[in-house]
Amino acid sequence: MKPSKASARWNGDLKRGNGSMKPEHAPEIPFSLSTRFEGAQGSNPEEVVGAALAGCFSMALSLGLEKAGMKPESIQTRAEVHLEKDGEGFTIQKIDLVNETRASGGDDATFQKVAAETKKACPLSKALAAVPEISLRATLAT
Repeated sequence: MKPSKASARWNGDLKRGNGSMKPEHAPEIPFSLSTRFEGAQGSNPEEVVGAALAGCFSMALSLGLEKAGMKPESIQTRAEVHLEKDGEGFTIQKIDLVNETRASGGDDATFQKVAAETKKACPLSKALAAVPEISLRATLAT
């Protein structure tokens, strides 16, 4: 498998500088101190991590549901990444995944089992194993 590639660039000092993150096959994502910590319009690295985890989870959930005999129709996952002050720096302390899936051919117990297994097994969850807590609230809409 080919490695996925991305890059980042930062210009200037922390307070007045700005930068961009660039997935290899997608548009640049601009960010700055104000987009990361002050709620200004734009993105930040934590949003990109959250989007990656939500995307990975959604794709893996689709496969898991198929293997369990269910037919996924739509899977929507939102990630809420909690960045907290940690001494002189910051740490991602928690990520909440909120999922709503529309699928047929199975019951909620099967869906919840597959969703919980997927949360542990998707490649991004494994990569983020250092995050103290990744929670999941999954809802099956039939």
